[in-house]
Amino acid sequence: MKSLSLTLPQARRFLLTHQGLWPPHALTGKSGVLDYIRRVGCIQFDPLNIVGHNPELVLQARVADFSSQLQELLYQDRALLDGWDKMRAIYPVEDWPYFGRLRDAARQQFGDDAHPIASVLPQVRAALQARGPLSSIDLGFDRTIDWPWGPARLARAALESMYNWGELIVHHKVHTRKVYDFARHHLPETLLSAPDPNPTEEAFHDWYVLRRLGGIGLMWDRSGDAWLGMRGIKSPARQAALGRLIQAGQVLEMHVKGIARPLYMRRADMPTFQPVLEASDGPSRAAILAPLDNLIWDRRFVEALFGFSYVWEVYKPADERRYGYYVLPILYGDRFVARFEPGRDKKSGALVIKQWWWEPDVTPTSIVIYTKQPFNNS
Repeated sequence: MKSLSLTLPQARRFLLTHQGLWPPHALTGKSGVLDYIRRVGCIQFDPLNIVGHNPELVLQARVADFSSQLQELLYQDRALLDGWDKMRAIYPVEDWPYFGRLRDAARQQFGDDAHPIASVLPQVRAALQARGPLSSIDLGFDRTIDWPWGPARLARAALESMYNWGELIVHHKVHTRKVYDFARHHLPETLLSAPDPNPTEEAFHDWYVLRRLGGIGLMWDRSGDAWLGMRGIKSPARQAALGRLIQAGQVLEMHVKGIARPLYMRRADMPTFQPVLEASDGPSRAAILAPLDNLIWDRRFVEALFGFSYVWEVYKPADERRYGYYVLPILYGDRFVARFEPGRDKKSGALVIKQWWWEPDVTPTSIVIYTKQPFNNS
């Protein structure tokens, strides 16, 4: 199939439809949460909680009645898992077998008998078996060792290692503190023992590139944050995988007027794509997006497609920030119209808008701000 041509409005509308942002709040309940995460593969987790964690903000923008569904799907239903995908992420439990080679790599890196954690693993296993789910603060082993993210207590390193190679899963969280338990206590043996669906490294690369395209919906082959977290897949491997996927007909090349680079989408998303070409405008509704929302994983792509320049400035010194510490974009229809810096009132816990910035090409008329449940702070 030869490449397709799109206008900028068509490309934007397809992205918003794929992302569950158009029509507004069409997703509902647990099924809506699962439908969205299965469509995009994963949503990114970040420990910062200014007015809710990143996953809650992502889902509140899409799911009409979102409240506690994510926690239930993770820690009661076990339909979702905490894991590594787009960095720290949440993904469907059925995807467990696809990450087997990453778990094997973690065992090779940290499971050697000579590694410092080896000496405490039997005791950690015995404690979990006897006492049930535990976090690092429930264990001794206070010796500090070198760890990929800096010095860490031996207890934390041991639990994280067992988690990374798949012996443990996150049983639940206390705020951002992870409480672990044996994976075999909560996931079916048929899943835990399932073979890797990708028998070769090449097949794994193809699967992962296809998955990441679906994470946004439409993407270019340009290094950026959208491709982060794909361990072992650098630009040459990604480009080779794209070539194979195009040749196999699993990926389609798109050309959008005004964007010099070709864009790519999964053929499997054509049922969403086709109706968008003929869609007429409907009612618009504002959506507050998370800083690590799938739609804006690639900031340069968002600027090219929407004309919206966004930088998450939490890691910048205060005097170098253009806007603020934790600033959220506002989407209205198929345009980014504003951004604001939220906070919490220290006494009441109510949402506070510290600062608000309209985009230069937006002229506001009247403003009505109403949300049934502004931000989930679970």
